[in-house]
Amino acid sequence: MGADVKFELPWPPSLNRYYRHVGPRVLISREGRRFRMMCVSRLGGAFRKLAGRVKLTGEFFPPDSRRRDLDNVLKCTLDSLVHAGLMEDDSQIKHIDVRMEDPVPPEGLVYIELEEINGQEKKNGRRACSN
Repeated sequence: MGADVKFELPWPPSLNRYYRHVGPRVLISREGRRFRMMCVSRLGGAFRKLAGRVKLTGEFFPPDSRRRDLDNVLKCTLDSLVHAGLMEDDSQIKHIDVRMEDPVPPEGLVYIELEEINGQEKKNGRRACSN
């Protein structure tokens, strides 16, 4: 098992604001590009690129107490981690444990832990399909 990678990020834009439709094309919004570049500046080169299967643990602390869907902030976060060079592709993430926590005004934050699992979780007694 590889070493854990732990870091904090600012609150990401939601999926609803991450993409923009321009005619027939779908582009990453200005806000989404800004968040990705911030991730690159904070994380790029700070950690080695993870190979193989990855487990992600995340704690999302929103900026205020408005209702939010956790899955709407997850996509932008995962794409930005790939863009920052922490892994080749977010399809490497095979286990996700995320929680929405109490607000941290005024800007919120995200705490992420990444861990290489490389098959370790296959042997822990989880259910297996049998056909």
